[in-house]
Amino acid sequence: MSNVSNADSKRELLRHTLATVAYRGGKAVRNTPAEFAEFHGGEGVRTPGQILAHMGDLFDWALSIASGNRTWKDSKPLPWDKETERFFEALKRLDDYLASSEPLHATPEKLFQGPIADALTHVGQIAILRRIAGEPIRGESYFDAEVTVGRVGAAQIPPKREF
Repeated sequence: MSNVSNADSKRELLRHTLATVAYRGGKAVRNTPAEFAEFHGGEGVRTPGQILAHMGDLFDWALSIASGNRTWKDSKPLPWDKETERFFEALKRLDDYLASSEPLHATPEKLFQGPIADALTHVGQIAILRRIAGEPIRGESYFDAEVTVGRVGAAQIPPKREF
């Protein structure tokens, strides 16, 4: 019988999800020219910079929910490199909170279905916009990727095999 409670295992799954967002999100934002931030994919489509700023806002919001002080803020996009740093910093703050013994003021399911799942959608949007902009990322088997709980920064283990 495991000594890990169901609540703890759900927190660990959320942390694994954040590590997955960092891995996939890092791949989507890495090695892009600065001007990619302003790429327009079409009428009414957010720019990559706007999407990345929104993702930072999502993780700030998730932390505010988890810590019991639910607040939303729409941030103006920073330059691409600064917005990328902000994205990883927001992931780290949320991961640190989930790794702590501080109580969650929302269920893990709600945190996942709201801000975290939304961020996964936006990682895909940035990847699609990269392809449209002529800067596609290479595919890989994400099942085989080395995603590790707690590794939520820009530094990630390189893909085992891209195609």
